[in-house]
Amino acid sequence: MTTLVDRAFIALVADSSKKGGLSDAEHQAEPANFFRHVGALTASKIADGLVDPKLVLSWLLTHLGAGAGVTGMLVPIRESGALLPQLFTAGYVAQMRHRKWAWVAGATGQAIAAAGMVLAALTLSGAAAGWTILALLALLAVSRSVCSVSFKDILGKTIGSSRRGTVAGAAATVASSVVIIFALLLIWDGFDRFALVVSALGIAVIGWIVASISMASLNEMDSDTGDRPMIPNPWAVLKNSPQLGWFVTARSLMVGTALAPPYLVLLSANGTQEVAEIGGLVLASAVASFLSSYVWGRFSDRSSRQVLIVAGIAAAIALGLALGLEWLGIADTVWAMPVVLFGLMIAYHGVRQGRSTHLVDMADEKDRADFTAVSNTVVGLFLLGAGAVCSAIATISVPLVIWVFIVMSIAGSIAAYRLHEVQSD
Repeated sequence: MTTLVDRAFIALVADSSKKGGLSDAEHQAEPANFFRHVGALTASKIADGLVDPKLVLSWLLTHLGAGAGVTGMLVPIRESGALLPQLFTAGYVAQMRHRKWAWVAGATGQAIAAAGMVLAALTLSGAAAGWTILALLALLAVSRSVCSVSFKDILGKTIGSSRRGTVAGAAATVASSVVIIFALLLIWDGFDRFALVVSALGIAVIGWIVASISMASLNEMDSDTGDRPMIPNPWAVLKNSPQLGWFVTARSLMVGTALAPPYLVLLSANGTQEVAEIGGLVLASAVASFLSSYVWGRFSDRSSRQVLIVAGIAAAIALGLALGLEWLGIADTVWAMPVVLFGLMIAYHGVRQGRSTHLVDMADEKDRADFTAVSNTVVGLFLLGAGAVCSAIATISVPLVIWVFIVMSIAGSIAAYRLHEVQSD
C-alpha cells in the first residue's frame, strides 16, 4: 500500500522504480528522504536569497556607512570562503560514517553568522559594522563550504541517479517564491528598508535552523570511511579522472554567469545602486529561478551534460543581447537590463543545476567528496582570478568585459560537449 509520501514522490520524479545506484534499503527510504532533502534545501535556499552579498548585504553596509572598500570585499569573501576550504575539509567529511552531521554543522554555523549580522546591524555603524559583518560573512562562507562538500555525498547515498536534479530544482522553485515576495517588498516604498533587510536576516537564521533539523532527520546509511588522505592531491585527482578535468574546465569558463550581473548594471547609463533597482535585480533573479529551476532539474536528470551545453549558449545569447541594447543606445531604459538579467539568471540556474547533478552522477561514492573538493577549489581560484582581471578590464571598457564573458560561456559549452552522458551509464 502506497502512502501519501510515496504518491507525491512518484508524481514529482521521472522514474521512481529504478534504484539509480542505491541499495535496497536506501531505495526503500528514498521517498521520505527526497522530501527531507527538499525541505532542507528549500529552507537553506530561502536563507541564501535573503543574505545575498551582491545585493542585500552590499546595500546594508552602504546604509551603515561601512565604506566602499569593505563593501567591495563582500562577494570575493563569500565566493572564495565557500569554495577554497573544501580541499581541507573533504578528508574529514569522508571519515564520517554519517555525513549529514557535517551538513547540519554547516547550516548551524550559517545560522550563527546570520544572527551575528543582525546584532551588528542593530548595534554598530561605520567601519566597525562593516568589518564585523565581513568577518561574519567569512564564517558563513566557510560553514557553507562544509555543507557543499558533504551534500554531494549525502545526495548520492540517499537519492537515485535519475532523480537528484529534481531535488534541487523543486527546492529552488519553492524558495524563489519567498525571495520574490522579499524583492517586491524591497521595491515598494511602504516599508522601512533597513528594518526589512534586518528582518530578512532574522528570517534567514530561522531558515538555516529549519534546514539543519530537516537534514538531521534524514535516513542515511553508514558510509565506508576506508583509508584515504585527509587532504586530497588536486593534481593527482584531476590526472586520474580526465572527465573531471573537462568538468572543471566547463564550470570554470561559465563563472561569467555569476560575475556578469554587476557589469550589466554598469552597462546601463544610469546604473546606480538605488534600493528599488536592487529590489529589481533580486526580483529578476528570483523569478528566473522560480520559472526555470524545476525544469532545469528534470532536464539534468535526463542529461546534465546537455544542460551545461544549453545553459552556456543561453548565457552567451543573454549577454549578447545586452551588448546589442547598448549599441542601440537603449540599455538605460527601464526594461532593458531587467530583461537581460532575467535571461542571464535562467542560464545561471541551468549551470548550477547541471554542474551539481553531473558531479554527483559522474563520481562513485568513494570519490565523490574528493571530486567535489577539488573541483570547487580549482573553480574558486579561477573565479578569484577572473574577477580580478575583469575588474581591471572594466576600468577600460565595460562592454569588453561582457565580450569576455560571452567568449567564456561559448568555450564552456564546447568543453561541456566533451563530457560523457553520465545519466546513461
